[in-house]
Amino acid sequence: MVFKRLLGSLGVGGPTVDTVLDPGPVRPGGRLTGQVHLKGGNADFEIEHITLELVARVEAEHDGGESEGTVVFDRFTVGGGFRLGAGEERAVPFGAALPWETPVTELHGQPLGIVLGVRTELAVAGAKDKGDLDQLTVAPLPAQEAILEALGGLGFGFKSADLEYGHIGGTGQQLPFYQEIELTPAPQYAHQVNEIEVTFLAGPAGMEVVLEADKRGGFLSPGQDALTRFTVGHDDNRDWPAEVDGWIRRLVENRAAYGSPYGAAPGYGHGDPYHAGHAPYGGHGHGHDGHHGGGRSGPGVGTAVAAGAAGLAVGVVGGMVAAEVVDEVGDFFEGEEDEGDEG
Repeated sequence: MVFKRLLGSLGVGGPTVDTVLDPGPVRPGGRLTGQVHLKGGNADFEIEHITLELVARVEAEHDGGESEGTVVFDRFTVGGGFRLGAGEERAVPFGAALPWETPVTELHGQPLGIVLGVRTELAVAGAKDKGDLDQLTVAPLPAQEAILEALGGLGFGFKSADLEYGHIGGTGQQLPFYQEIELTPAPQYAHQVNEIEVTFLAGPAGMEVVLEADKRGGFLSPGQDALTRFTVGHDDNRDWPAEVDGWIRRLVENRAAYGSPYGAAPGYGHGDPYHAGHAPYGGHGHGHDGHHGGGRSGPGVGTAVAAGAAGLAVGVVGGMVAAEVVDEVGDFFEGEEDEGDEG
């Protein structure tokens, strides 16, 4: 990789930095490792600190509609407090744990259209600059993969994935946003729902699985949203197709389950169903603080990517859509780097 110029305020001759992540995807809660490569400028500089930020492109709902922005969801200092000599080259290794709720960006090597990055901040002589931005690839945890495999096996198709700013009421969500994976309904449920959305909220002890259905309206009756939540362990060994099918059945048939979301679901002992319209946690009518309601815009460029390796049935050409994802990701990182170089 080419060293990217930093510290524009110092002019030509300042230090440069290039952060290189170790190859391969990382998993939520896993360890992110790599090296920060520094190259000294035309004079000695005191490196006060080297900080890495985890950033995500997130959608936000507001009165004027939707907008996208960059959210920093974790940061950690990996070095600093040393003098970098003129022309000196130095590598600073690092290792840091990803947050458990870090979104998944790919499934069996197929990108989902989620954009995450690792941004490097270098503080030198009282000046800070954020210049080097590297794409972060995150693979699903085993339980996440098993659930998505089960949904694909049941006939659900991948539609899109995005990150929504806000909080899902009644959950242990830690990050200021959550990931939604939108699925087209399996044939056996197509007459009941328009789409299913899956959100994973992982933690050290296990994972919450939030399922939301955009339900079809009947004759003279409007459609509605329903929300159901279940808890699983990271190492659970279940009959996932049967388990997930039971979750979906409970979700689409759930019309008046106004009990506490922490109450056990009959037949499961660990499920947390509640009717989205009741919004027991003071959400926006379906449990998502800051989450949009009924109407949906179509999937963004590059988000309807083929995830056929996971069994999710998608009627798109994987290669073509994957190229769109690359363009979209490239535009994001180029724009972020330009912004950093100007600082």
